[in-house]
Amino acid sequence: MDDPFHQRFAWFVDHWGRNPGFACVIGWEGDEPVGFAYGAPGVAGREWWRGHLAEPPADPSTFSVSELMVRPAWRRTGTAERLHAALLEPRPEALAVLLVDTTHDRVQALYESWEYAKVGEQQPFPDSPRFAVMLRHLVPRQRGAESPWSADC
Repeated sequence: MDDPFHQRFAWFVDHWGRNPGFACVIGWEGDEPVGFAYGAPGVAGREWWRGHLAEPPADPSTFSVSELMVRPAWRRTGTAERLHAALLEPRPEALAVLLVDTTHDRVQALYESWEYAKVGEQQPFPDSPRFAVMLRHLVPRQRGAESPWSADC
């Protein structure tokens, strides 16, 4: 995490934390934190991911998942999925969106197993990695159902 992009983590937390509707969940084992997830609703009419779709969804209301982190000792225990579910379960938005570093195939596959679909790629900052743009409906779909997304990748 020596690169300038990742050194701005505190700035990103402050940025997201000021958004109306900001939400954060923290997982605990006893008195020890094991991970967290946070995000905020997107601004209506400014859905930055929309350009990756051939046709916009009928309801574009979106919750942007900004960060999901699990400490090493609790990885591969289902903790990430439980944090993610706790963050999104109460959301009224129709969609969730997140970015995944394109060099992290296993992370992308994990989100795909949670019903996300890659709809494109982008590099939001000149010093950031290239990210897969991943989108999912927040209305439960039957597991294994084909993705509704038609992407312009």
